[in-house]
Amino acid sequence: ASMQGFEFNTVGRIINGSGSALELANQCRQLGISKPFLVTDPGLVAIGLVQPVLSALEAEDLAAIIFDQVREDPPEATVLAATELGRSRAVDGVIAVGGGSSMDVAKVVAVLLGGAQPLAELYGVGQVAGGRLPLVLVPTTAGTGSEVTPVAVITTGETTKAGVSSPVLLPDVAVLDAELTLGLPPAVTAMTGVDAMVHAIEAYTSRHQKNPLSDNLARQALDLLARNIRTAVHDGQNQQARENMLLGACLAGQAFANAPVAAVHALAYPLGGHYHIPHGLSNSLVLPAVLDFNAPEAGELYAELAEIVTGEPVAGGVEAKTAALIEAMRRLIDDVSLPATLQLAGVEVSSLEMLAEDAMLQQRLLVNNPREVAYEDALAIYRAAYWGAA
Repeated sequence: ASMQGFEFNTVGRIINGSGSALELANQCRQLGISKPFLVTDPGLVAIGLVQPVLSALEAEDLAAIIFDQVREDPPEATVLAATELGRSRAVDGVIAVGGGSSMDVAKVVAVLLGGAQPLAELYGVGQVAGGRLPLVLVPTTAGTGSEVTPVAVITTGETTKAGVSSPVLLPDVAVLDAELTLGLPPAVTAMTGVDAMVHAIEAYTSRHQKNPLSDNLARQALDLLARNIRTAVHDGQNQQARENMLLGACLAGQAFANAPVAAVHALAYPLGGHYHIPHGLSNSLVLPAVLDFNAPEAGELYAELAEIVTGEPVAGGVEAKTAALIEAMRRLIDDVSLPATLQLAGVEVSSLEMLAEDAMLQQRLLVNNPREVAYEDALAIYRAAYWGAA
């Protein structure tokens, strides 16, 4: 088959190295930032992770204005409050230090402060008309890959979320400093790590924009993540494992930013909306059932990934290798102590129909799935995920 034309966009600069978060003053200077706006969450402030970053900036005569009220699944009110503070203090650049939520808020705030559009106009694909303030993203979890994706997800209602998707949201610089992830609790390490693995697997099988660059990034990401997630979960101070996880999550982010995710994410979102299950765990809960469902269409690609995840040769043909991949992911989810079924995660069996209806609203993601997903399919996948492996 001839090569399909493709487009690949990514962040202009990635700085990878322990201690690199303490050198943000350099990035600020190069970007012309003199009044940085630091977006983070109260938990990171409480454990003392943010202070060294602030102190390092201050030592270089850059007194940051700080907004530290980002919560999981950040609502519009948080975005607007941050924007108001930034505007009132005349900040000229935005830095996020945090997980996906802080980075997503920072991306949108940088656009709101740098342009004239109201928030409501930004939702959807390619709706950002103006520019943004200079933007530096510093992840503190090895998971979402938000530091290299052009998307921000904001909570718009009780159970609903909306995305802003535009190349304008790609930051100027992504800074990967594994020292910021050393204190990540085992459960968060596990959830965000599996989230990153899902990004790699879904990018590799994406129906429309799969391409050689995203493929290579996805494979390399999966290798780094699969070989290090257990160590990172069980021995969190292991610097090498933390560095490999952070880089793996970033590479997976670059992959799925270009070859978008699909049914795993589509079915995970309603779990977050209705049960406030963290995003990474939601993905983990539906992953094996979706892999099973996709196997008839995506088997050959799953087979190519099997040995990366198992870490050893797998005998047999496509079916044997695909089965080995699914089994390896089930075992991995168990090894990092995440609940294996929706039942164990506190989901009620009576809500599966509602979840399936909600999942069908995620057409933007479902079109990328290697196998078509109808309502009955979504319901069957949730049922399989509820009861677990036969």
